Amino acid sequence: MTTVPGSPRALVVYESMFGNTRLIAEAVADVLSERCAVQLVEVSQAPLAVHDVDLLVVGGPTHALGMSRPSTRTGARDKGAKGDVERGVREWLSDVTFVPRPALAAAFDTRVRTRLPLGSARRPISRRLRRLGLRVAPSASLVVASTAGPLEAGEVEVARRWAAQLEVTPVGAELRS
Repeated sequence: MTTVPGSPRALVVYESMFGNTRLIAEAVADVLSERCAVQLVEVSQAPLAVHDVDLLVVGGPTHALGMSRPSTRTGARDKGAKGDVERGVREWLSDVTFVPRPALAAAFDTRVRTRLPLGSARRPISRRLRRLGLRVAPSASLVVASTAGPLEAGEVEVARRWAAQLEVTPVGAELRS
């Protein structure tokens, strides 16, 4: 990520087993890149010490009514998924530190549409971000046709509109004005 000093910086961290969440993360990063420097990183490659990020966006698939776990990732792998089984968003959020804290964080998930509201990964991601002391923007859920996907028609555009609403303000900018 190359930046002009003082320009905002965003980090988009995602977990994706079948590639659907990756497509959403790429769309989010693309929209954010119009306003700031963006680093897009798969969670198994995400740094445990995050420095000088103004906006943090974290996304993952919904597994068993919430964030994935090693057992649900193994189950997905058994169904043909290619994602990392050992380290997901849940584990990364347990280990990550920020210097300084981002001005804003946001969460998104991908999930299968059901008749009943049967959980999501975005809610527990948002809760963990708050526990880390971050101000959290409204989250987004994007819909996949089935566990393996594909994304339902129009969901990438929904993600792009959501990302366009996220504030990108350099940390400490309110102190300089």
